[in-house]
Amino acid sequence: MSGKPKPNRHEQILQALAQMLEDDRGKRITIAALAQQVGVSEAALYRHFPSKARMYEGLIDFIEQSLFTRVTRITAEVPDAEGRCGAVVSLLLGFAEKNPGLARVMGGDALTGETARLRLRIHQLFERLELALKQTLREAELNEGRRPGIPAAAAANLLMAHAEGRISQYVRSDFKHLPTAYWDDQWALLSARLMQPAARSA
Repeated sequence: MSGKPKPNRHEQILQALAQMLEDDRGKRITIAALAQQVGVSEAALYRHFPSKARMYEGLIDFIEQSLFTRVTRITAEVPDAEGRCGAVVSLLLGFAEKNPGLARVMGGDALTGETARLRLRIHQLFERLELALKQTLREAELNEGRRPGIPAAAAANLLMAHAEGRISQYVRSDFKHLPTAYWDDQWALLSARLMQPAARSA
């Protein structure tokens, strides 16, 4: 039999939750509604996830694994700091665009009223991405003889602020304003001033 293997119940629940976050914008997701979406009883849901917070954690686990697996690949395959930074931001924007329900989790919108632990994990996710950008920019002076036009921490924060802002616009517009819209032009502007030759010591 060809085709992708059928997802297990655990995956089906997470996929249903992500779909509801996309379809039921602005509504609080209840266990009863989720069980109906999956086609099982509430008790069956709780056999796989002891709480709704654990379901959201499952989505965050998927986001983290998806993004950081690719960030590691970008670090290994893209030789220059400017290219790596552009690829990481492009990855983040593209991932949010392709996964609207998860974009709501990334933007924090879906976590309103949920446990603070979930918002902390999303905060840490973006902090890790910003740290990866900052490390890339700092290493450029040693590896390429180039450095950011502003301190590496400020440059990394600028790139992440742009990405987070585009994701927020996407969610706020009910997924009409795509995160990748204008990205090529915006990256051309950002990257033109991002790096400069490092000053040589006398």
